[in-house]
Amino acid sequence: MKNITQIALFMALFPAFLSAQNDKALIDRVVATVGGEIILLSEVQEQFSYAKQQNANLPADFQCVSVQNLIVQKLLVNQAKLDSVDVKDEEVETQLNARIDRLMLYFNQDPKAIEEFYGQTVDQIKEQTRSDMRSQLLAERMQGKITEKATITPAEVKLFFKNIPKDSLPYFNAEVEIREIVFKPPVNAAERTKAQARAQELRKKIEAGEDFADLAKKFSDDPGSGAQGGDLGLVKRGSFVPEFEAMAYKLETNQLSPVIETEFGFHIIQLIERRGNLIHCRHILVKPEISEKDLDAAKVKLDSVRQQIIAGKMSFSEAVKKIGDKNQQSFSNDGRVANPRSGNTFFEVADLETNVFFAIDGKKEGDIAEAFEYKGPDGTIYFRIVQLVSRSKPHQADLKQDYGKIQLAALEQKKASFTEKWVLEKLRSTYLSVNDMFANCPNLQEMLGIAASANNH
Repeated sequence: MKNITQIALFMALFPAFLSAQNDKALIDRVVATVGGEIILLSEVQEQFSYAKQQNANLPADFQCVSVQNLIVQKLLVNQAKLDSVDVKDEEVETQLNARIDRLMLYFNQDPKAIEEFYGQTVDQIKEQTRSDMRSQLLAERMQGKITEKATITPAEVKLFFKNIPKDSLPYFNAEVEIREIVFKPPVNAAERTKAQARAQELRKKIEAGEDFADLAKKFSDDPGSGAQGGDLGLVKRGSFVPEFEAMAYKLETNQLSPVIETEFGFHIIQLIERRGNLIHCRHILVKPEISEKDLDAAKVKLDSVRQQIIAGKMSFSEAVKKIGDKNQQSFSNDGRVANPRSGNTFFEVADLETNVFFAIDGKKEGDIAEAFEYKGPDGTIYFRIVQLVSRSKPHQADLKQDYGKIQLAALEQKKASFTEKWVLEKLRSTYLSVNDMFANCPNLQEMLGIAASANNH
């Protein structure tokens, strides 16, 4: 079936939502029905608009492709519901919160900028996209069930590579693999005491009747929640650091916590509501200030560790465990840094953070760069030393050098084949109708033909 193997179930919910909000003149209507699920014209337009943002030169019939993509997604959702596939509320909230976090990062932690851009508050965006997120998770889970037995052998990887025409072999840019040790400078006792006193003072103001949200907006050192009056949203158990969570789950609705300390600083927490294992709370964070003396001491410490590794007195792995920040992904991966785009540990040079690029520029494999300072997403200052593990040159795909990537591509093709076979089979027992405005799409004819044949019998 044309294009089915290229269907991506993941939908960038917020860009799609933006497209819909900006098209105020769009009159919605049902354009297809798949089992008990419907496809709205707005959904087709959203997917088309988002694709156009990514590629301005889309083919004229791409809306037909959008309808096909949505039919497959709705088919998966319909079957997931029939099979009682479970997606818990907390899973939906976790994914929505992750999307919101990325959105906040993109808009420099400014919810007002988001509201101006989308025409909706962050909470309204979450509410608007919650149903879509649940459907997305259902579709992904159903597809996972369909493809769970798909495996790939070395012989199949070789055959997959052999069948790629020589002039179609992908060209890989230069890539590097790095390890890191991230060190968070400790706060001196005097600054810690000052921060604790500031937090106690804010708590007294709240007890005296001052508005929690106003104080959070003015004084909280958490840029993400502070701008929203300290609101942390509805989240599941395990979302917060242990000290914060232990206190939050002890609170009654609207109760104010005493000032507590975590690795991030001092917190005042208020519980807004609890729904089973989910809690909705807000907080004010007061961070102790890091002095220049503290920063200088941290750099000296990390430079000393680097020299010990170079001298052979300590291995890189030992140093990661000894002084590395446990909250970094690399800590539990022996210092290896994962590429969030690919999920593996290889980065194209252009994808490296600027400070990392300059740190390893000119280094040989195995070399360790000098310590440098950087800021985390929340503004926290860290120090990092980076080791260049490997560096590849730009090259055309090669089975030996790029086996892992080729293996993954071969497996994805096999999973797509499993999904396509399932879709064609499921259409024989699932009601499908398409509105006249899309019924003549060439890529939908096979789907409609199979469904009509099944319905006639």
